[in-house]
Amino acid sequence: MWPMKTAIKTPQEPVVFIPPTVPELLEALEQKDHIIHEQQKRLKLLEEKLRLSRLRRFGASSEKLSFQVDFFDEAELEVALSELEAQLPEDTSSKKPRKKRKGFSDRLPRLRIELSLTDEEKAGAAKTFFTKVKEELDIVPAQARVIEYWQEKAIFEHGGEQQMVAAQRPPHPLGKCIASVQLLAYILISKYADALPLYRLEKILKRYGGDITRTTLANWIIRLDDVFKPLINLMREHQLEGDYLQADETRVQVLKEDGKVATSDKWMWLVRGGPPDQPAVLFEYDVSRGEEVPSRLLEGFEGVLQADGYAGYNKVCRENKITRIGCWDHARRKFVEASKAAPVKKKGDNVSKADVAIGKIRKLYAIEDRIKDLAPDQKKVQRQILSVPVLDDLKDWLETNSRRVPKDSLTWTAIHYTLNQWNLLIGYCEEGHLNISNALAENAIRPFAVGRRNWLFSDTPRGARASATCYSLIETAKANGLEPYAYLHHVLQHIAAADTLEKIEALLPWNMK
Repeated sequence: MWPMKTAIKTPQEPVVFIPPTVPELLEALEQKDHIIHEQQKRLKLLEEKLRLSRLRRFGASSEKLSFQVDFFDEAELEVALSELEAQLPEDTSSKKPRKKRKGFSDRLPRLRIELSLTDEEKAGAAKTFFTKVKEELDIVPAQARVIEYWQEKAIFEHGGEQQMVAAQRPPHPLGKCIASVQLLAYILISKYADALPLYRLEKILKRYGGDITRTTLANWIIRLDDVFKPLINLMREHQLEGDYLQADETRVQVLKEDGKVATSDKWMWLVRGGPPDQPAVLFEYDVSRGEEVPSRLLEGFEGVLQADGYAGYNKVCRENKITRIGCWDHARRKFVEASKAAPVKKKGDNVSKADVAIGKIRKLYAIEDRIKDLAPDQKKVQRQILSVPVLDDLKDWLETNSRRVPKDSLTWTAIHYTLNQWNLLIGYCEEGHLNISNALAENAIRPFAVGRRNWLFSDTPRGARASATCYSLIETAKANGLEPYAYLHHVLQHIAAADTLEKIEALLPWNMK
């Protein structure tokens, strides 16, 4: 509709229509064009978020993109990396031979099956011998059995009185319990390493002949939390003795938490670190995601903390001698989301700004891959030579393009997140033992996230704390190169008799042979 001027009306005269002037029409068209432009921009943002939502729900979780190799043709980077390779020791710079398939571990028991010639086939032979021609991996299915303990007792007579002596019974971590230590280890591994919910484990045990309810299984796990607590306390003390920690947190649902509705979010915290060759991975359940939780978990720690951009870690870093650094995985992930949520590219279309940013970030990872076998002091030097120029170029690009993308778009969000976190993101270049990303912590918390999809929630806070303890033991065992079931089995066999600090320390993963 055309803009209308106010009609002039008098008692004697009829209504007179005064048409709008050209400037007024132009102004009205300009206003409509502005409204249409804003609506179109809003529509594009909503479409972008819709595509991202669909990708998160139905798409692949991999951050790999098909165009990534196209960003490694810059001569400057390739020349620098080639010069670096020339400086590396021969064992890392030389071309490695093609890997052969690894054989099975020597620790596995072996069953020898001899394929013999018949008497007729070897009649008249000067000698016969066997050669190994094949190896097969064999799995023995689980089998339920009942262990019966028969205690020998002796009667002695002294002065007309009888005295009985009984053989010593091995202590059990749960006292009077019908589950063997092997079964307890199997239950913990099945739930926390293999992500089996207890109701499935109940059916599996019943199929094997063991009729045990999931309530009983849950009670055993909760009781073991108290048994393992001294070991967890020693792990935490040991962890804080290091100078480099990585932290992460994720949601967990606990149904019966006082003062909280069942559907509200509670949190599982993870801290990984300690001496480089003796890492500890510790989980902690808490109803809060507030800054008081990391202040409690990191009390007494001095060193470097690596985490994502969550502000809850700021207080503990301010109040303690903690240097905080960021995670490039988180920054890169935001650009990957922006790239995946972009409209489908046609042949000949220009590469998006999100794609360009990913390519520049990938150069940093390429450098890390080339220097991964160097000593920490050498890594620091090479990062200053190779990574710092790439970082400077990336920052200039981000600042230039921050004004060239629509505000509130995924690319705009990724650029501003990276710029806001910049001082933290470049911190890994200051020391050679630091990592470019928080991947070790994320990898440690991933089994919990996978298990959460299956068992969905914890019933009580005690169950959530017991889960944190079990995940801590399993992930710490894995971080120290131990097979989790073997480690838990050993701990359960000996922890009931560990009545001194020395005996408990002997059960720490880095003290295991």
